Amino acid sequence: MGTAQAAILVLAAISLCLSLWAARADEPPQWRFALPAPVAVTGQPMFQTVFDYTPETGQAHSPAIRLTPEGFDLLWFEGSAEAQADVDIHAASFSRGPDGWQAGPSAPLLTRGDLGAAMTPSQIVVTLGNTIENEAVPGALYATVASVGGWAMASVVDVRMADGGPEQAHKLNLSPLLNRSNLVKSPMVAYDDGTHALPAYFEMGATYGLLVRLDRHGRVRDTRRIGAAPGAGKPIQPMIVPLDETRALAFLRDFDPSHQLLVSRTQDGGQSWSPAAPVGIENPSSPVAALNLGEGRILMAINDDADRPQRLRLILGTNEGAEWRRLRQFEGDGALRYPMLRRLPGDEIVLTYSKGTKRGVVAHVFNPAWVAAQ
Repeated sequence: MGTAQAAILVLAAISLCLSLWAARADEPPQWRFALPAPVAVTGQPMFQTVFDYTPETGQAHSPAIRLTPEGFDLLWFEGSAEAQADVDIHAASFSRGPDGWQAGPSAPLLTRGDLGAAMTPSQIVVTLGNTIENEAVPGALYATVASVGGWAMASVVDVRMADGGPEQAHKLNLSPLLNRSNLVKSPMVAYDDGTHALPAYFEMGATYGLLVRLDRHGRVRDTRRIGAAPGAGKPIQPMIVPLDETRALAFLRDFDPSHQLLVSRTQDGGQSWSPAAPVGIENPSSPVAALNLGEGRILMAINDDADRPQRLRLILGTNEGAEWRRLRQFEGDGALRYPMLRRLPGDEIVLTYSKGTKRGVVAHVFNPAWVAAQ
């Protein structure tokens, strides 16, 4: 055996030993959801419209909520039209003042050029889409990014922010199909081992939801399909609501559409999910937002009239969603869609959605006492 061959064998042995050591040292993910305490109903009912924004031209759509030490930020994509080459992520910050919640000025937060330069390797970002908070890393984001083509060729990008802009970014490895056609929409899911899962979805051909398990460093540890089964429609945009440590509901938009809201269930912390099935509520192929309020109550923002996308309702489910009642109806000129709900540290709740068929963004803040009074 020559020196070169011996060196290759030694290096291979070292590589194998390091891989085995890493596999043994790495902690496997635990499949038990972390549940916040039930919301506390205290004080007087409060409902405040804190934001009603329309850009001078173009579209503003798909708002998301990022929690901050001062309050929260709203994030949305804005440009001449969805999936166009001038779309960037804009934001407005909110803090509590003497007269309630106050909005700061809106401005671009994440631009295509800055993100492309921060990505490893650097690349052209053609357009940006749904962007949500990375709840495991303060200030960080998960963005839907297209470097070529439209949403069917999009990827999910982990964006670490610094000084108001992207410092570093990389695509999550979610698919062997050129790592394309993965998107995000809904808030993350917390596990009691301190890690998180990212709800995502695959949109090319056989559509389905995804639960992406991440470790403490943001690396993908596992992916599980949500609602995928022959005859289960085209479930996308999963909104996951844990019910206890092992059970959760995933509400899904039917991309087919069937004009029905779909639901998939897990009994084992998200390791396996039932085929998507209608939950018995109309839906015009639109995503929903939902929160577990505790004691079997689920608050949901939904378009629940298949023929009226301009109607968005807040509804409250009891007995873990077995029964639903309407709390409040919002209507506008054009579709009200893409809602998001987030719970603030003081138990107030933020609701945001796009208005006027992607022509602007609205946000409200209300408390559990307002919900209880409806």
